[in-house]
Amino acid sequence: MELLKVASQSNPNSVAGAIAGALEQDAAVEIHVIGVCAVNQSVKAITIAKRLITQRASSVPLKAIPGFIELEIAGRDKTGMQFIIDK
Repeated sequence: MELLKVASQSNPNSVAGAIAGALEQDAAVEIHVIGVCAVNQSVKAITIAKRLITQRASSVPLKAIPGFIELEIAGRDKTGMQFIIDK
């Protein structure tokens, strides 16, 4: 499973392309984000990726499963969000 890290400055179209490309190689993609702006960019990207993938005739709709994760960044514990995206 490929891991994508999305920041508040990430371009949703670029992240959507990365999601679609990763799903061609694997059955699922994992996204990690910290902060509300990064969550916003991730949700936009997942929505765009869903539209891209469902336009293909042989494709099944995407499922996105959100959850919380604990990450260590620069020696400090942070709570972030995780999205597991699969077909």
